[in-house]
Amino acid sequence: MTFSPVSDTVLNQFTQIVGEKFVLIASHEDFARHASDETEDLKFFPEVVLKPANAEEIAEIVKLCHQNFIPVTPRGAGTGLSGGALPVHKGVVISTERLNKILEIDERNLQATVEPGVINEAFQMAVQEKGLFYPPDPASKGSCFLGGNLSESSGGPKAVKYGVTKDYVLNIQVVLPTGELIWTGANVLKNATGYNLTQLMIGSEGTLGIITKIVFRLIPFPTKNLLLRVPFYSAEEACAAVSQIFRIGLVPSGLEFMEREAIEWASRYLNIETDLPEGIEAHLLIELDGNDLDVLYKEAETLYELLQNYNIGEILLADNEAQKNELWKLRRNASHAVKHNSVYKEEDTVVPRAELPKLLHGVKEIGRKYGFKSVCYGHAGDGNLHVNIVKADMSDDDWNYKLTDGIKELFELCVKLGGTISGEHGIGLVQKPYIGIALGETQLNLMRGIKNVFDPHGIMNPGKIF
Repeated sequence: MTFSPVSDTVLNQFTQIVGEKFVLIASHEDFARHASDETEDLKFFPEVVLKPANAEEIAEIVKLCHQNFIPVTPRGAGTGLSGGALPVHKGVVISTERLNKILEIDERNLQATVEPGVINEAFQMAVQEKGLFYPPDPASKGSCFLGGNLSESSGGPKAVKYGVTKDYVLNIQVVLPTGELIWTGANVLKNATGYNLTQLMIGSEGTLGIITKIVFRLIPFPTKNLLLRVPFYSAEEACAAVSQIFRIGLVPSGLEFMEREAIEWASRYLNIETDLPEGIEAHLLIELDGNDLDVLYKEAETLYELLQNYNIGEILLADNEAQKNELWKLRRNASHAVKHNSVYKEEDTVVPRAELPKLLHGVKEIGRKYGFKSVCYGHAGDGNLHVNIVKADMSDDDWNYKLTDGIKELFELCVKLGGTISGEHGIGLVQKPYIGIALGETQLNLMRGIKNVFDPHGIMNPGKIF
């Protein structure tokens, strides 16, 4: 695909649409941050950054780009981990940061309508004030945008019980790559009218359009929870315990895995003292929630009985909010701690949860084979293990060239175990070379065909996924 640069004429038209204040060029102090996200140390500079105020302005911008063959990269908060918001073909970055309003919380129908630039945690807190719950809670929930969450179908710790972003979206307003503005569905719980365009948009990583409004379904907020920290002397045994918890009839609202090094690094990064006896290889963080504390304590007792079958240390039952918050803070900051310690690559592996022990064992074996060190943690209840490959003592040549063979072998293991190469971070730019491991050519051609129907000039977030 051949793209055109942003001409002075088109730049003037952009300025007329959004106003001079919201057109950023290279000399602007805020321009450079739009060249990167949280993916390693990659940088790709656009020609111009635009900050429209509403869907209609976005539609005008995109129509101009379609007519002039100018690439468009939609951008939320820039917290992505697969390079999905990087303008690899220059062109225009469209920031959604000004579309940041919660438009309506409909308490009668348990729905909410929001703009894509609303921060996940701000939305959760707003609906919680009305006794309602929006469960998807990525690690970056304090900064990530809901539009970006839809683009990647983000998950988080609560996904094990409540599902991921896609399970809460009823309808989306979208600017198509041609500049047309549509709604994908209806604000109803059932909809069997035609193809499901709503779900097609979710997880499409900004390649099919730009999200401008979202209608979410909500559920009642669970008022009680218990949090247990369970130390294991074997990391693989910790993984093995995960599927057994579900087999005895428990469905935790969070079931997180952290191996020893992830705990140590996060503790140092946050300057938090953590009791970590010699020989402990991993922790499971297990949350139970509901509305009846007596029921939760009975579930905790059932859990205690099961865990006695494993070689574990002393279980901690967090008995106050400060202790709970500290434990969650350690888990949510694991990725920041790894990034602070070393150059790294984070691989978002996922397998059926009963296969987690084999996955963890395989990760370490592959690391020994290719000479890399890994720090692992993740959403064990979903079988979603984040494998952080740290550079440490690897040579630049091994890191830049040999490592790709190790990552390829890691993804082949995931697929062999019945999993795939991304659970919640998406494919974007950095996983693109590996997508053929998980998907065959027939599947990929179907996806390319869908992309071509939506985006005949190929301008929308080009260079991603395929």
